[in-house]
Amino acid sequence: MQCPLLYRFRVIDKLPEKPSAAATRGTLVHAVLERLFDDPAAERTAPRARAMVPGQWNRLLESRPELGVLFEGDEGSTDGERLARWLEEAEELVERWFALEDPTRLEPAERELFVETELESGLRLRGVIDRVDVAPTGEVRIVDYKTGKAPKPEYSEGALFQMTFYALVVWRLKGVVPRRLQLVYLGSGDVLTYDPVEADLRRVERKLLALWDAIRKATETGDWRPRPTKLCGWCDHQAFCPEFGGTPPVYPLSVRRPGSGQNEGDPASL
Repeated sequence: MQCPLLYRFRVIDKLPEKPSAAATRGTLVHAVLERLFDDPAAERTAPRARAMVPGQWNRLLESRPELGVLFEGDEGSTDGERLARWLEEAEELVERWFALEDPTRLEPAERELFVETELESGLRLRGVIDRVDVAPTGEVRIVDYKTGKAPKPEYSEGALFQMTFYALVVWRLKGVVPRRLQLVYLGSGDVLTYDPVEADLRRVERKLLALWDAIRKATETGDWRPRPTKLCGWCDHQAFCPEFGGTPPVYPLSVRRPGSGQNEGDPASL
């Protein structure tokens, strides 16, 4: 939805992308908030969570050594100084969470839950949910942590698309419409909630099917067009993008010409 050509670069061409300090910080904060629930409720404090940040960073760096390039020293700054500032920012995000939720009163049913289902059309949907809470009455709440700031009200629908996607998968898997979807924005200290109904999830399903149809057609024809936005300035693939005077790599899949048969082998899931 963001940019068809970017989808091609990532999913079909599998072009490498440089690590992002912001995205990596989000991964680190998520790891801390997930593992904090391993401790007894009384020990889930802000100082304890902050203290976990350096250790979780070391674990992340061990599994992904390439992240070390994020903090190569630049003019007037050493590697250690940049890393220290970055870790402090992560600690502040973790601490802000305690003003939004009380982990001593929460016992998540699931954390970092991988979910997958197949629709009647054959389209497979999969994703990873940050946290699932289940009330004693059986009502389900899906929670997602965001380390950025909450969007303006006019953009909230886009922010909730990911959550309604998760709700659709859970509904198709369990036959239960989640009672609440909750986005926790640590960057701004906001909590965005939405209570979906079955009609909402059916609309999301129709939207996904239409999106998948567009992906299939682009895969078969090789027609992946850029969709310029303000986010283009952050894209790693400007050298290959026509919007920046670049040329995409040779398309690695066979192309179905008008009037020919169905192309073999296209993506299998969203």
